[in-house]
Amino acid sequence: MIKKIKKYSTTNTLVLLGIFFGALFGSFFPELALEQKVIGSAFIYFLKMLVVPLVFASIYVAILGLGSIEHLKRMGLKTIGLYLLTTALAVVLAIVAMNIFNVGEVVSSDGLEYAKASSIAPFSLSSMILSFIPTNIFNALSNGAMMQIIVFAIFFGVASLFLKEDEQKLMVSFFTAISNAMLKMAEWVILMTPIGVFSLISYVIADQGIDVILGLWKYILLVIGVIVFHAVVTLPAVLAYFGKINPYKYLSDVREAPIMAFSTASSAATLPVSMRVTEEMGGVDKKTASFVLPLGATVSMDGTAAYLTVAVLYIANLAGVTLSFGDQLLLGITVVALSVGVAALPSASLVMMVVILNQLGLPTEYIALIVAVDRILDMCRTSLNVTSDLVVTKIVDQFEKK
Repeated sequence: MIKKIKKYSTTNTLVLLGIFFGALFGSFFPELALEQKVIGSAFIYFLKMLVVPLVFASIYVAILGLGSIEHLKRMGLKTIGLYLLTTALAVVLAIVAMNIFNVGEVVSSDGLEYAKASSIAPFSLSSMILSFIPTNIFNALSNGAMMQIIVFAIFFGVASLFLKEDEQKLMVSFFTAISNAMLKMAEWVILMTPIGVFSLISYVIADQGIDVILGLWKYILLVIGVIVFHAVVTLPAVLAYFGKINPYKYLSDVREAPIMAFSTASSAATLPVSMRVTEEMGGVDKKTASFVLPLGATVSMDGTAAYLTVAVLYIANLAGVTLSFGDQLLLGITVVALSVGVAALPSASLVMMVVILNQLGLPTEYIALIVAVDRILDMCRTSLNVTSDLVVTKIVDQFEKK
């Protein structure tokens, strides 16, 4: 255990140094920073390479490890309930913060355009539900459609509970070996983390530019303020209440995952790291982590929900539209419902923002003003998404151990 603590401490230190020097490099040598993007992209690609087989194998083995449909249902309901609770708390916090600080002055939409908005189809609950069901599992696996993969893995696992005992043992042995092999590969990829982080941060700073960030500093500060408050106050309070443990010690032990999420801006790419640190440093049972974390990487979107809420209310202020309490309540419900449909990929929340703005009758053109800083905020909100996953996983694990 001491060796593991030293290993993770060293990695965390190098990653933080990578963020710091990456920011300096991107600021002072922007042309070089833009040229070396391939290094950071390769790092993310290596992580994503592991996600699909890891998710499929982990969920399958976890379900067979639970042993019964009743146990699966009990853990599944707790997991989904906790994810919805933390997301709802993030949305409420964002609404309260926007009503207190009321950031955003009226700006004309003349000359503004967000071209992508016209290509996004109107929201349909039926189409979202159907999108979770894979019509061709091999197509879902090749495209990395996480929700479809999870749905199939759950059905496949439940069906396997009805197999003969010797057949079950064979299947568990096979998929356990796949999961372990993916985690071993993740160990190798994680060694690249400081270099990958340096490359990603320097590119983002060089690409976005400091001027754009300074122009939207009030909006950026509010989004980051909500994210930080939820991470250091709300989520620890939930963990302390339900998990009956010291939340700050646990979050300190598993901090490598949120740092990685900040660097990659992808919950899916961070999943191999989350699974390793929760088991090795957080003391979470492998069966719990294998079921709860892959689900969280797809459906748990605290950071995204908080960001969408602030962004929509900010755009309403820019457009000079006052949203009533009823409108804000509808916004909160809509964000919680739709956050499940946000893919665990960078900037996918912009798609959901268009859907929500259309639902509320707000102009989508104003997205053009905030899209310039979306990548920076995407890193922050993804870090919160992963922090929420870690908290819920620990709570479920505490319930299971009782």
